[in-house]
Amino acid sequence: MQRAIYYVSDGTGITAETIGHSLLTQFDAVTLDTSRIPFVDDEDKARAAALRIKTRYAQSGVRPIVVNTIMDKRLSDMLAESGALMLDVFAPFIGPLEQELGAPRTSRVGKAHGLTDFSEYEARINATNYALTHDDGIDVSYANADVILVGVSRVGKTPTCLYMALHYGVKAANYPLTEEDLECLDMPKRLAPFRSRLYGLSIDAQRLAQVREARRPGSRYAQVKQCRWELEQADKLFRRENIAVQNSTHTSIEEIASKILVHLGIEKHLF
Repeated sequence: MQRAIYYVSDGTGITAETIGHSLLTQFDAVTLDTSRIPFVDDEDKARAAALRIKTRYAQSGVRPIVVNTIMDKRLSDMLAESGALMLDVFAPFIGPLEQELGAPRTSRVGKAHGLTDFSEYEARINATNYALTHDDGIDVSYANADVILVGVSRVGKTPTCLYMALHYGVKAANYPLTEEDLECLDMPKRLAPFRSRLYGLSIDAQRLAQVREARRPGSRYAQVKQCRWELEQADKLFRRENIAVQNSTHTSIEEIASKILVHLGIEKHLF
């Protein structure tokens, strides 16, 4: 069974897609055909979106589902003319919040992802630049790092650092454990002064070999035997140095990042 899902927003559509995806992943038996329709911020765009959804309904005979974060009720009503099941993300919360806060909402389009706080935006940009310049030991001046991810090559250090930078403004560096580090099993000297900021990442050997094979086909670097040895040595180092470690094989970047922030006591909020 396949259902058409539309994430429709007057802004980027990121909020609608994030919430909708979280809800719909609970339904394993249904195949989803998802589409995002962003920046529906005037009547012409609302009519066009409604027509697109209505046409899909007519062609398939199965009612589409719309996850909607449009702030303007007039535009939402136009979208509802498509005949789709409308799931307004904000509707259940606005009334109770207005009553509790004693103030009406400000129905300004794109507010959730607009540049309402330039200091927060600048913090994210600076953190992202920091993550890029401190990727894979390119820059080893870790004094300003909030967190330093440690692990063998290709365990997910870089995407996790970038996620924390973009979404939390965290200055995250990463250090790739080399064969020399793994053979001697000593804490790398450049990391020793920052022990309290270290966090280890690991992964299953088979998965690591697949990732490395895509990067360097047929190399010793990608062999399962080599991957297993590196991971075992890294695990010994983490245990010896009492470094918290997380396996990234079946864990999303979002969850990895959240666990790192909680473990290290970093109080940052999602932007």
